[in-house]
Amino acid sequence: EMYIADIETKTTDPNAHPAVLKESPATAWVDGNNGLGPVVGNFCMQLAIQKAKAAGVGWAVAKGSNHYGIAGWYTRTALEHGLLGMSFTNTSPLMGPTRAKEAALGTNPLSLAAPGKNGDSFVLDMATTAVAVGKIEVQRRKGEPITEGWAQDPEGRSTTDADLAFKTGCLMPLGGSEITSGYKGYGLGLLVETLCGILGGSAFGPNIRRWMEHTDRPADLGQCFVAIDPQCFAPGFNDRMSTLMDYLRGLQPVDSSKPVLVPGDPERNHMKMVDQQGGIQYHDNQLKASVS
Repeated sequence: EMYIADIETKTTDPNAHPAVLKESPATAWVDGNNGLGPVVGNFCMQLAIQKAKAAGVGWAVAKGSNHYGIAGWYTRTALEHGLLGMSFTNTSPLMGPTRAKEAALGTNPLSLAAPGKNGDSFVLDMATTAVAVGKIEVQRRKGEPITEGWAQDPEGRSTTDADLAFKTGCLMPLGGSEITSGYKGYGLGLLVETLCGILGGSAFGPNIRRWMEHTDRPADLGQCFVAIDPQCFAPGFNDRMSTLMDYLRGLQPVDSSKPVLVPGDPERNHMKMVDQQGGIQYHDNQLKASVS
């Protein structure tokens, strides 16, 4: 509903076209002109791919964008060209930095996709918070608690109350509390912010509008897209990538019913299951929320 609301209130321009403000053979700085995030993201990733084919690496950074959906969508696009892809975006402030009571950074996801042999690939797509805010929302709509270490209450304590977590809007960094190394997730979130908001000149950190905030203020998100041609480096990249992934998958699992996976496997397995089931299954509350 956030996307629809932004279009209806003209906070986002659905007809906008991204524009290149500055570029070199390997880099581009792009103004998303407040367009839809996937439009800006696809424009930038295609630009990075073109530059990588010509220069070995392509690096596009955008300002003036909006929520771009799945970070791994863009990196998987690079795979189709035999390239490695990276994708980063800042988001509304939802992460409470380690030792803080309030949110100051976003979920700030990052993705890396790398090609193996015969269509196999490593595809990492992760938030730098313990979970993405969507998981809190799903638990809330199902009326079920969330896991300890996902989100804070207004006093900065971990909570399992999905409603309270959603209303507080303060997710914990990847790793949870300080004692379980949550400062690493905080550091990764700041890394993403550096490559996006700071490098792109967009809104950043606490200056980005709040999630689901009803306002006429544009999100002005910063995003970063990278494509790398492995042929510019040591030969045999795909072979080595597959060798490592196959080794990891072949490790003896703790539970024989749960084999060792590499990033990208759960999504591929899930897509296969959805195909077998003939479509995506939705929770009743999700359907009700979508039509209301």
